[in-house]
Amino acid sequence: MSTETVPRTVRIAGLLTTLQAVVGLLFVVALLVRSTSTDLGGVGQLERGETWGEAGYYALLAAGVLAAGIGLIKGKHWARTPALLLQLLLLGTAWYAAGPSGRPLIGLIIAVPAVAVLWFLFNRAGREWSFHASMAPDARDD
Repeated sequence: MSTETVPRTVRIAGLLTTLQAVVGLLFVVALLVRSTSTDLGGVGQLERGETWGEAGYYALLAAGVLAAGIGLIKGKHWARTPALLLQLLLLGTAWYAAGPSGRPLIGLIIAVPAVAVLWFLFNRAGREWSFHASMAPDARDD
């Protein structure tokens, strides 16, 4: 299956997933900037090394999300499952933000793109594209 046959909805899902990765990378930058502060504050006492470790952890996650987003844009079938899993995790995060945390706006901001990506990947064109994964060039064992 060539790149021209990748449905537009799958590419839009890839673009949204890539934007989610960019937001994740911006969060990493914010953590690194925060680590330069003399008073790290927060719920507990954070050490500078812990903040760097947290930034490293989120950088790895964001890199994986970025790979999945770019993979969807390029029409790579392997990228669908990680992107779907991410959206489901984000929906859980959105529910927690909107409900128990009492931050409905943040929950909505997280949920809307996640639901959009799920819809783009599960609509008719996205499902037909995914069902042809075994015939795709990236599925061969060359």
